[in-house]
Amino acid sequence: MNLTLKDIEAAKKRIDPYINKTPILTSSRLNEWLGHEIYFKAENFQKIGAFKARGGVNTLAWLLEQGHLPRHIVANSSGNHAQAVAYAAKQFNVPATIFMAAYSSKVKVQATKAYGAKVVLSETRDITDAKVTEAAKEEGTFWIPPFNHEQVISGQGTAAYEALKELKDIDAVFTPCGGGGLTSGSLIATRGLMPNAKMFGVEPLNANDAAESLRIGSIQRLPGVPDTLADGAMTMAVGDITFDYLKQLDGFYEIEEKYLVYWTQWLTHLLKCRIEPTCAMPMEAIRRWLQTQKTRQRVLMVISGGNVDQPMTQKIWEEDYLIQKPTLFE
Repeated sequence: MNLTLKDIEAAKKRIDPYINKTPILTSSRLNEWLGHEIYFKAENFQKIGAFKARGGVNTLAWLLEQGHLPRHIVANSSGNHAQAVAYAAKQFNVPATIFMAAYSSKVKVQATKAYGAKVVLSETRDITDAKVTEAAKEEGTFWIPPFNHEQVISGQGTAAYEALKELKDIDAVFTPCGGGGLTSGSLIATRGLMPNAKMFGVEPLNANDAAESLRIGSIQRLPGVPDTLADGAMTMAVGDITFDYLKQLDGFYEIEEKYLVYWTQWLTHLLKCRIEPTCAMPMEAIRRWLQTQKTRQRVLMVISGGNVDQPMTQKIWEEDYLIQKPTLFE
């Protein structure tokens, strides 16, 4: 199935009663320093604090629309998708069990429980994935995967859709990429609304399975849990559905850990809101892309979430990067 703008628009109608229409932020100081206009779709102000609420709600609303609302929902996630499915299940009064790795953010685990879901922790992501696969076999149970599902992708694409409808002329769109759901949905929205705009995906260099997959031409799986602050992009491998969309991107960036920290600090400071390292990451890709541009550009970046716990906060602020002003030049 090739998703189109109509699928994104249908998802938006389904989810509107259940989600926030998040703001678009900008920083005049940052625009002045870089010489371009950068807009941020602030999904850190979304329900559950991340864009994932869109895909979770859309999938359950679509199941209800089809007359197939399940008796039980299961999902696997390192955090934001877990909360999203728990939140969506609560809206539709469906019991949910979420399988998470033990190293998941404690804040995200607690929030998932608070939405009413049962949480099952396992030592590794692979064990977690195996458990959810087994649980999904039970009759009356539906598995909402974190990214590799058409309705999840359609829901995630509504974030960029909303922003592009509001901003009109945009030259490029950047999103963080874990499993590729947000990037795939944003690609569909961008191609449908602004076919001349460029679309880029961004992931941590330390968890670059998507980039490796694109280089080799087939899906590559990480050999182990990656060492990255971008806990929202620690996916072991992209899906077959999302990979087909990632191959249509105009480019893909791999970002070193120090830049995740640098831009988390600076965007937190400039935009005055909590931002996860995963969603600060595309800002470095934007900076590198802007270095190649000869005319003033209008760029959209999706801030995917703002769920940061105390241990992560300590890591982010161990070193002060605010003494180094953002610039297009090293």
